[in-house]
Amino acid sequence: MEINRIGDISAFVASVKYGSYTQAAKHLQLSRSAIGKSIVRLEERLGVRLLNRTTRSLSLTEEGKILFDYCRQILDDLSEVDNVMATRRVQPTGTLKITAPHSFGHQYILPVLDAFLKKWTGLKADISFTDRFVDVIEEGFDIGIRIGEPKDDSRILTRTIAWQKMQTCVSPQYIQLHGCPKTPEELVNFDTIFFNGSAGQRNWRYKTETGIYVFEGPEKMKIDSSDAILASAISSFGIIQLPTYLTQEAIQNQLLIPILSEFSVEPEPIRIIFPSKKHLSPRVRLFIDFIVELWSEKLPWDEA
Repeated sequence: MEINRIGDISAFVASVKYGSYTQAAKHLQLSRSAIGKSIVRLEERLGVRLLNRTTRSLSLTEEGKILFDYCRQILDDLSEVDNVMATRRVQPTGTLKITAPHSFGHQYILPVLDAFLKKWTGLKADISFTDRFVDVIEEGFDIGIRIGEPKDDSRILTRTIAWQKMQTCVSPQYIQLHGCPKTPEELVNFDTIFFNGSAGQRNWRYKTETGIYVFEGPEKMKIDSSDAILASAISSFGIIQLPTYLTQEAIQNQLLIPILSEFSVEPEPIRIIFPSKKHLSPRVRLFIDFIVELWSEKLPWDEA
């Protein structure tokens, strides 16, 4: 694209955005007459009137409205190129504010952040590990880690970084005392422990010959902490369902036994969510690229 055409587009967008040639000129550090000439050139090139001009105001014609959206996108894309190049050559600074589920964040996000901050020494992190639902927009987070299908929200974008598989487990001692269910439908006859967070109780899902079976209880206990649920199962309080990355160590140490594995449903996505701004800050873009590359070859909970 010709340089003077970019200048004309910039003058047009600025005139609409700021409401007058005078304010557009001030913003672009040009003369008022230069802005006017750019608009005239653009109209002559396209063969249409773009602006209705009066001594006090400017308003878009129908053609001007169409062109304005295109021109604004062109300038945004050019700005994005500048941002990408700046990210590559400039040491990012500032604080990355991130939230993640408590157990997952502590076990797997914290090591990633540690490596990330060692690579980008000009950055700091403000971390919140919690099992409650967090509105990243309202609470001012740069990034959130969300497990499962996200709520529809036009304000956020998502990127899948891994998958979570749920596992039903019980201690050997519990089996000795109470036996073990052979099918999901038999769970109703046993002690079960459910996760109960700010979004409510998390029911258990299984794939059976007749379709998806959802076990809703009755439960022996509800707990709002994944770590406490794991500990309760190891203590033989009952049967639990947690992600494999939380149960694998206890299974390897023979503290828990996986059951009903043949009825497992498809894994759930683990996603990064972030505000849907046109331009991501360098620190957000760098962290997303960092964790995606780090986990692309092998997930940390698959290393055992």
